[in-house]
Amino acid sequence: QRTVTGAGAAWVTRKGPGPRIAGCTVGTVKDYGIKDANNMGAAMAPAALATIQRHMSDLNKTPSDYDMIITGDLGIHGRSVLLNIAEQKGIHLKNILVDCGALIFDPKTQDVHSGGSGCGCSAVTLCGYLLEKLKRGDLGNILFCGTGALLSPTSTQQGKSIPGVCHAISITGG
Repeated sequence: QRTVTGAGAAWVTRKGPGPRIAGCTVGTVKDYGIKDANNMGAAMAPAALATIQRHMSDLNKTPSDYDMIITGDLGIHGRSVLLNIAEQKGIHLKNILVDCGALIFDPKTQDVHSGGSGCGCSAVTLCGYLLEKLKRGDLGNILFCGTGALLSPTSTQQGKSIPGVCHAISITGG
């Protein structure tokens, strides 16, 4: 993956035309024993699925209630891992799940391998692309799932596993 350096900001207020926050789900740290620091998408994918499942359960939603379910920076490979473990649990996300790390670059014209990595993927994709699509009405409802890997160079050098975390926010168009 290629590190994405970027920033995004959104003004959250009770007034205005929207988009609007419809709900959120705070995730929990999940550790599935991934030790390869070059495979953080796989380390974060189980946490993303756990948060998506919990969000759907807590708010009585299904994937079809959303136009898109977006993860932060799993990349192309990590998205595949998430789709595989979701399918094993009977959760069908293939046609609705996109990843900011996979969206941020054009893999056909740019040599980015698995896509983008880092919190910049989420920030610029949400604030510079997705919120505009919601404002214009191109999207009605999205579930935005920010992913993160909890690693340090020291723990990686010691061969420790890389836990992942994910938090989700449901956003409706304005």
